[in-house]
Amino acid sequence: MVQIIKKGSPIYAMDKNNRPVATAKDGDRLVFEAYDCFEDQLTDAHDAFEKLDWNRINPATGPVYVEGAEVGDILAVTIEKLEIGDTATLFTGPDSGVMGDELTENTIRRLPIENGIVKFSENIDLPLNKMIGVIGTAPAGEAVSCGTPDAHGGNMDCKEIGEGTTLFLPVNVAGALLAMGDCHAAMGDGEVSVCGAEVPCDITVTIKVFKNKDWPTPFLLRDGKLSTIASAKTIDTANIMATKQMVHFVESYTELTKGEAIHLLSLAGNLRVCQIVDPNKTARMELPLAYLTKWSAEELN
Repeated sequence: MVQIIKKGSPIYAMDKNNRPVATAKDGDRLVFEAYDCFEDQLTDAHDAFEKLDWNRINPATGPVYVEGAEVGDILAVTIEKLEIGDTATLFTGPDSGVMGDELTENTIRRLPIENGIVKFSENIDLPLNKMIGVIGTAPAGEAVSCGTPDAHGGNMDCKEIGEGTTLFLPVNVAGALLAMGDCHAAMGDGEVSVCGAEVPCDITVTIKVFKNKDWPTPFLLRDGKLSTIASAKTIDTANIMATKQMVHFVESYTELTKGEAIHLLSLAGNLRVCQIVDPNKTARMELPLAYLTKWSAEELN
């Protein structure tokens, strides 16, 4: 049976004090109904920018209390399906994104989605790259805005968090308190304008609780790759953190020393920017699983 997590009362911060809207068990399949990052406030390219309620940006559906998830565990979320709307919304303007210091007016665009294509313009079609921007568990300390990524996950805006991905998140409080939203029909690494092709979405996931694992989280598995994810005040710091987390995996799942591990990453790892426009910046280090010679499917059982 699939449990539907309705989107009527979203959260705007990931917080250990948030009241769960549902309870789930290890192995359950859930469908999170998610607003777009504007909480569906913009429905027309001619909407007045001033009408936006900025207190309702980056809403997340949830949280869900996961029975049996205890502090120190790891929650795996396998993304099975992203059913998106047929129109994407984009925004940029002064003080937003990389060009915010040069832009003089706010721009809202509405892009049709059809036949696996985002229609950017009459002459430019973009392939779908469906992904989840905001996904995380409650932090142990102070609440963190859904617009900010950190060690708990949150607004990582990692384009690899899409269909077929298994994302691993820390359990910082009893029940984990999983929430998600802010889906995109397409987004490039960096999210440089301040948003992706923002869409409402029904997110189908399966959850699994892992115990007694020292994996550095967040990380993901997709298409034969393992990617460590880190967020920090600067992209330089996030890059270093993601790389060091991957060194941990290499040391744990090969015969290599720390020095040999960083050599391997220098030759075969790919350090990527996820986003550079949020209060914390996010990076990921990717490595083919084939190089983790001690890793096997048994790790996920």
